[in-house]
Amino acid sequence: MGNMAQTAKGRIQFFILAAASFLTCFPVLLMAGASFMPEDELAWRYLSPLGMGKAPVRASMLPAYPSLEALIELLLRSPGFFVMFWNSCIQVFPMLFGQFLIGAPAAWALARFSFPGKRVLSCLYLLLLVLPFQVVQVSNYLVLGRMGLLDTHLAMILPGAWSTFPVYIMARSFEAVPRSLLEAAYLDGAGEAETFFFIGLPIGYPGMVTALVFGFMDGWNALEQPMAYLRDLRLWPLSLYLPDIVQDKAAVAFAAGLIMMAPPVLLYLAGQGKMEQGVAAYGIKE
Repeated sequence: MGNMAQTAKGRIQFFILAAASFLTCFPVLLMAGASFMPEDELAWRYLSPLGMGKAPVRASMLPAYPSLEALIELLLRSPGFFVMFWNSCIQVFPMLFGQFLIGAPAAWALARFSFPGKRVLSCLYLLLLVLPFQVVQVSNYLVLGRMGLLDTHLAMILPGAWSTFPVYIMARSFEAVPRSLLEAAYLDGAGEAETFFFIGLPIGYPGMVTALVFGFMDGWNALEQPMAYLRDLRLWPLSLYLPDIVQDKAAVAFAAGLIMMAPPVLLYLAGQGKMEQGVAAYGIKE
């Protein structure tokens, strides 16, 4: 009886999780199907949401007449899409490099060193972590304007590179490094730099992957920051491409959303194992 009860409980949990997963993925599946629909079918199915009538929605995950016209229009006849795509790459990847270059040593210091004001500094990091972007938007704008960095890619790179979120995540991962391993390294004559590079970084690698994946998603999907700091439309990232598409280009909008979603999804799938280790490391104590 006990085994049967456990089996029934496991099946119920499986169906609940499967249903929750399907509901989460359902909008993505609809978007993927709509990106392969011709314009007339898309208008027939989504006339009301597109603001062109009050007909009922006839949603479908599979197009009745698949077409690659939207992808061809986007990839071959929309140079602005590629400009914004490369703008996103120019802004996001240097920002991630800056987060690693600045955040990893700072996180190691917070996790391993004792110094006056450490508790105050940790509380300050935590406070900045929970503050929304709108709170510091005006101050960031004034600082970037005084430095002459508005309407440049650096206006997006520098504030993101000094983000407190990667420091907090990496510090929790570095705290999981066994102290006995560090003491053994010190006895062998290793200095702080050698300990950081050869012990801290390899063991804290899952936490760094977690921080960089979340940092990539935040930078790739940024909306308010480029709208506030970039007036030159030639510098706008890909996240501002979709709101500029008109109703008669709805299929192109679905295709652009599908392509824009691909890099974060692929990056998450590639780093999923390390992210799980990084999250699990927060509760590990020696």
